[in-house]
Amino acid sequence: MSEDGLTNSAILLMSLGEEEAAEVMKFLTPKEVQKLGQTMSKVKGVTREKIDSVLSVFEAESQGQTALGMDSDVYLRSVLNKALGPEKASFILDRILQGGDTSGIESLKWMDAASVAELIKNEHPQIIASVLVHLERDHACEILAAFTDRLRSDVVLRIATLDGIQPTALRELNDVLAKVLAGSENLKKAALGGARTAAEIMNFMNSALETGVIDSVREYDPELAQKILDEMFVFENILEIDDRGIQLVLREVQSESLIVALKGASEPLREKIFKNMSQRAAEMLKDDLESKGPVRISEVETEQKEILKVVRRLSDEGQIAMGGKGEEAYV
Repeated sequence: MSEDGLTNSAILLMSLGEEEAAEVMKFLTPKEVQKLGQTMSKVKGVTREKIDSVLSVFEAESQGQTALGMDSDVYLRSVLNKALGPEKASFILDRILQGGDTSGIESLKWMDAASVAELIKNEHPQIIASVLVHLERDHACEILAAFTDRLRSDVVLRIATLDGIQPTALRELNDVLAKVLAGSENLKKAALGGARTAAEIMNFMNSALETGVIDSVREYDPELAQKILDEMFVFENILEIDDRGIQLVLREVQSESLIVALKGASEPLREKIFKNMSQRAAEMLKDDLESKGPVRISEVETEQKEILKVVRRLSDEGQIAMGGKGEEAYV
């Protein structure tokens, strides 16, 4: 979301009232809450004109009641407590309002990757692997990128060979990370880790890091390295998506992003994209590709990974089907 979008969203929530804002926040992810909360904490002195432009469809409500006259820190604290509960709210408030230290796996979800890496880099690689499988895949990848090459490869290998976390391991995590996760003799083994998890995390890595990790895993276990590669989803795998799925993906991708991503795509993949567009749109895209100057490989990879995020989300939602991975096909 753009800066303007975040600001407008913050103004909207602060104009709804605490109960309504809390209900909205219950549906947001940790990252969304953090970004939106940071913006809300900075909103000061909003003009009536700005409020009217943002809340045109809620004009009656904004004329009658708005939270913009309140101390935003007080408002934010109250809303987050109602939306997330005191424990989770304290984690995000510490990050947004620069409060006291936080710890534990749940709190790591609210922290930036560099801070998490600094916190856990000296722990045993098995402990690090057990922590990372609890985090969002892109977040885990950013944390891995902050490690040394040796530690990064060791941790990915342990993630790939991790077939679950025993209660004793969870209790060890509790001790290391301020006992945020509760251990129990009756706690069932958590179904975390494995080649699929390692692959999902590595999908967010740049090519250089990805190659180094795979080479290191291959030295240890060639078969495991191949399993990870088989589970990884790369841009060329879009060829496996049926035409209906390609059209769904294209609806959610910005044209400039697509142009840059296709600069590094094969001709068959380009043709598949073209044939799932209107003739006019396809001709315009071809012209844009021809007129587009040289693009850094890193920029191409970045845009391709953004498009892959859309593909993975649509796949997870069951809106598109991927071929070649044992997925159930549409009939």
